[in-house]
Amino acid sequence: MAKARKLFTIGYEQTPAKAVLDELQRAGVKLLVDVRAIASSRRPGFSKTQLAAGLDERGIGYVHLRGLGTPKDGREAARGGDMKALSKIYHAHLKTPQARAEMDELETLVIKAGPVCILCYERDHNACHRKFIAEIIENRDGAKIENLVAPQF
Repeated sequence: MAKARKLFTIGYEQTPAKAVLDELQRAGVKLLVDVRAIASSRRPGFSKTQLAAGLDERGIGYVHLRGLGTPKDGREAARGGDMKALSKIYHAHLKTPQARAEMDELETLVIKAGPVCILCYERDHNACHRKFIAEIIENRDGAKIENLVAPQF
């Protein structure tokens, strides 16, 4: 029987970059897939270029799949704690051609480049769209989902 693939998820809210990178390395992640619509951050180390450089120093690849990011109204719903609205908005977004293509790309990466971890801002995966992405990949491919949480310093 083939070994089940793993898909990790992680959020960086209230966590320093070093702690996130350490956690990814500890878990054996080979590729980080950034699923933020906008890959910039006020938090040091989490803007696209800085993040990719920090990952590269640890032998971890980086891919940004912007089309899997949450649209602005979905981000506003998440900030307001309205997961029902986020779910509705995000699932509608997933029907767009770019999101469908990038979900297929993510599935291929999980199969061929794993172990893969998807990253977004929210610390709690239950308050983030990455939960929906992980569930889709789990249903499509049978991947086992593991939600990583880096220590806060």
